[in-house]
Amino acid sequence: MTSPDGLTRILDSIQVALDDPAVGPGEVAARAHLSRFHFDRLVAAATGEPPGALRRRLLLERAAHRLTTSDRTVLDIAVEAGYGSHEAFTRAFQRAYGMAPTAVRRRPPVTFRELELSCPSGVHFQPPGGLRLPATRQETPMNVLQHLVDHHVDTLTAIIERAGTLDDEVLDRPITVSVETIDDRPTLRSLINAMVTQEEHWLSALRGGDWPDESDQSVRGLAARHAAAGRDWRGFVARTLAEGTLADTFVDTTCTPPTTHTLGGTIGHVITFAAVRRTLAVGALSSAGITDLGAGDPRPFLDAAAAG
Repeated sequence: MTSPDGLTRILDSIQVALDDPAVGPGEVAARAHLSRFHFDRLVAAATGEPPGALRRRLLLERAAHRLTTSDRTVLDIAVEAGYGSHEAFTRAFQRAYGMAPTAVRRRPPVTFRELELSCPSGVHFQPPGGLRLPATRQETPMNVLQHLVDHHVDTLTAIIERAGTLDDEVLDRPITVSVETIDDRPTLRSLINAMVTQEEHWLSALRGGDWPDESDQSVRGLAARHAAAGRDWRGFVARTLAEGTLADTFVDTTCTPPTTHTLGGTIGHVITFAAVRRTLAVGALSSAGITDLGAGDPRPFLDAAAAG
């Protein structure tokens, strides 16, 4: 068996070689300080794929990502993936994905993970330029729910500890709602936009893309943006829960520098911050005389779902 450190060293050599498809297999092995025979045997044992097949698959996954997140020509992407012509790349891409590169560009998936090709190892291209190894364990939905409860209890403990450093005048002072850690001078429009952008942002990050366009903040525009982003976000969460991949990681390319997150952590982040904004938005509607949403409490919704 190959140790985790040994596998990481091997994959690091393959990752570096992705940026230079002209590098031969012997040189890739040498970069891992191994003979070509030993390198091939270790890669096949650790990943279930010969190194050449592993490298070609990773280059195709990277090409698929660049097709859906850039306006570069198919030929440029083909050459970068090590193919000598548009036609050779299209044939290889069609065999792997069952569709032409232009079809993927026209109809990009909800997240980049849907462009990962089946493999025995779980090693995939990770935007913007790395490799993703499979999680060492699986997180169940119940684990994530427990983690969220633990986070709440621990945070409340910390709040109480810090409150102990304040005098009674501060402790009993009436609170003007403070949202400095959430939004700056929120309005009903800005809260709605922030919640829609949050869906769009994390979907874009999962695709390896940039910050979304939030320029249309008309009610009609917000409704159209949410119709697409809400659908795709709901689908992403459902798929993640069904596949038990909450502990898997991805690189958030919208951050500078790019930051690694787990899928479960991202879902928990959205639930938490959206809950604050949603409560403020429901309150703003109530102040405007629209009270049919009540307090926006999820309990009746969850009770009905459990009964239904």
